[in-house]
Amino acid sequence: MSLGYEGRKIMGYRREEGRVGVRNHVLILPLDDISNAACEAVANNIKGTIAIPHAYGRLQFGEDLELHFKTIIGTGSNPNIAACVVIGIEPGWTQRVVDGIAATGKPVEGFSIEQNGDLKTIMNASRAAKEMVHYATEIQREECDISELWISTKCGESDTTTGLGANPTVGNMYDKLLPVGITGCFGETSEITGAEHICRRRAVNEEVGDRWYKMWKTYQDEVIFAHQTDDLSDSQPTKGNITGGLTTIEEKALGNLEKIGRTSMYKEILGPAETPNSGEGLYFMDSSSAAAECVTIMAAGGFVIHTFPTGQGNVIGHPIVPVIKITANPRTIRTMSEHIDVDVSGILRREMTIDQAGDVLIEMICRTANGRNTAAEALGHREFSMTKLYRSA
Repeated sequence: MSLGYEGRKIMGYRREEGRVGVRNHVLILPLDDISNAACEAVANNIKGTIAIPHAYGRLQFGEDLELHFKTIIGTGSNPNIAACVVIGIEPGWTQRVVDGIAATGKPVEGFSIEQNGDLKTIMNASRAAKEMVHYATEIQREECDISELWISTKCGESDTTTGLGANPTVGNMYDKLLPVGITGCFGETSEITGAEHICRRRAVNEEVGDRWYKMWKTYQDEVIFAHQTDDLSDSQPTKGNITGGLTTIEEKALGNLEKIGRTSMYKEILGPAETPNSGEGLYFMDSSSAAAECVTIMAAGGFVIHTFPTGQGNVIGHPIVPVIKITANPRTIRTMSEHIDVDVSGILRREMTIDQAGDVLIEMICRTANGRNTAAEALGHREFSMTKLYRSA
């Protein structure tokens, strides 16, 4: 099915460690919530930079703290980032983030507010950011193989058209590009409920499938059942899912798994925000089904393009990763066309096959990799949401 895509070229940014990015951001990265204002001030001072404020980073501990660091360091390390300024309240943790990002070889500097104050920190960080903008704007796109792309996926505001059209389109893309050599990722642990027996069998071997099932069961027992009211009716399916005709989590799960196509098998399980270290192929990331959280931790895992099927019309974007929206819902095309990059509603009208839809999506992926802004980017959607495991101290 990959015939015609071997050797396909895109124009990307080759980073110091060899990875390929499709955007060239200079990132102003707050380590913690109380550094947000300083980061936003630097981004306001220096055009061509982007700040990503968030809500956490203070008095976290244990596994929750480690996930925080992994997400922050992974975000700054993403190949879509050319250079990074890190600002934190105190120097120790700030330096930990700087060191983590520096391992990629890209330019990074850190600044701490303690004993300096906002004004001095903003001034010094702004000077560093200005030099990074000069550096980044001289980097040229170069020809890269499509196999070097890392492409993640999740769906949102799903309805009956999602499982029938938009999700199978993504699955067809993976069936064609994974054999070529791309690295892919899917997740949404709670949303596999009801189709876990199928997902377990889509592992490359029984050992990986058993580990996947153990991870899924742990999530069910220690998170879902430990904190539920009576069931998942307030969350899974969502109110939008129900409006769109999905009445049970089982229906939603079966549609969700359409995103990995007919032939693709996942080779390994990733923790939240974990970067694959075993090469090309498809991975499952243990992740929330909440759109902004899921896209954020997949971006922190190093994925540079996100494919996002939607039925009712989810408008999610991300600050550093282009999010490509796909829908098969004719009503969503009529009412929310400004949010959609790939219209595959022809599948439902029998004017387009899923195979043709997959080709259309691959063309959009290549155009996006070459520099086309997605709808979410053009509309200014920069949702960045950290995953938190438990209360802070």
